[in-house]
Amino acid sequence: MGEFVRLEVSGGIGTIRLERPPMNALNAQVQEELRAAAAGAAADDGMRAVVVYGGAKVFAAGADIKEMAAMSYVDMAARAGALSGAFDAVARIPKPVVAAVTGYALGGGCELALACDWRVVAEDAKLGQPEIKLGIIPGAGGTQRLARLVGPARAKDLVMSGRMVDAAEALRIGLADRVVPAAAVYDEAVALVRQYVDGPAQALRAAKLAIDGGLDRDLAGGLAWESQLFAALFATEDRAEGMAAFVAKRKPTFTGR
Repeated sequence: MGEFVRLEVSGGIGTIRLERPPMNALNAQVQEELRAAAAGAAADDGMRAVVVYGGAKVFAAGADIKEMAAMSYVDMAARAGALSGAFDAVARIPKPVVAAVTGYALGGGCELALACDWRVVAEDAKLGQPEIKLGIIPGAGGTQRLARLVGPARAKDLVMSGRMVDAAEALRIGLADRVVPAAAVYDEAVALVRQYVDGPAQALRAAKLAIDGGLDRDLAGGLAWESQLFAALFATEDRAEGMAAFVAKRKPTFTGR
């Protein structure tokens, strides 16, 4: 457990919880604690799904600008890879991951939400990539994951204008997956991933790898990647159980092996 990032588990669902009030600014320490929490979530077989949550008031309002303002090009050139890598560690958790977004998800906060598989967003939330207003661009996946999620034209609109979008627009353009009252955000996020807790963990991992990895390949390469992952699942106990249960017309009992 870090000073500002906690990793908890209940009922097979892990929660990566940000706690750096008042706005969960993502300084270097928070970034490294996020990396450690993501590694812990990935390694814990008792966690079958993960919720990333900033609390009832705010998800994360961005990077720590005071910390960044003192950095030179040499400083940031040395730090930028680690910054991006911390968020990538969340994206690479080999389990279903959902962001529970309240308040603001701006800059690095939006990038953290983008690193998750889904985003449950409060009705009064605001999301955006305002870095352009500081004379920079997103540096932890905002230009890349956002474009893959909402398309290049919409990503350019958000990144180049720096404007915030409300929950309704986020849902319309695909930046949000569900919009609910603020008080229900965490519970709704848990409900979204609860269906995976008793699922075939290796197949869920393979599905995530196939989809995310396929986005970086041409169609032929993506199909080959899918075939490898598909065939590998025939070495798992869950594949045998799933097919045996189907033939016997009963509900499967998956173990994650």
